Amino acid sequence: MIKKILSIAVLMSLCLSVSAKSDKVAIVDVQEIVNKSAQVQELKKEQDAKRQEIAEFINKAQEEINKQTDETKKQELINKYDKELAAKREADIKEYSKKLAEIDKSISNTVVTQAKAMGYDLVLAKSIVLYGGTDITEAISKVVK
Repeated sequence: MIKKILSIAVLMSLCLSVSAKSDKVAIVDVQEIVNKSAQVQELKKEQDAKRQEIAEFINKAQEEINKQTDETKKQELINKYDKELAAKREADIKEYSKKLAEIDKSISNTVVTQAKAMGYDLVLAKSIVLYGGTDITEAISKVVK
């Protein structure tokens, strides 16, 4: 019985010494970093330009369809433009997703690199932390491109 109590006491002291290790915890406002990112701003501009391009395409297609008097040819034009529009949108979505993934990877790598350089053991998103941690958002924002 005494051996059992001693074993439990030793085990508890080991647990306490392990948990006593003080990890440096940082928090980062991911949304703020993303909003300030030049890469994200550039991607938004590209997307706005593509939306404008698609709107112009749709207007041009509608004008051409409206000019057509033959119902059969009108339907052929509608089908043609629907296919072209779907292809343009799909290509835009693929390109956007690819660029967004690259930006996400770049920002994540920057956060990890900077946090390690600053001596942090753990970085958490500010949105999930109720209390504690050191906010390194400003330092990361200055480095993120």
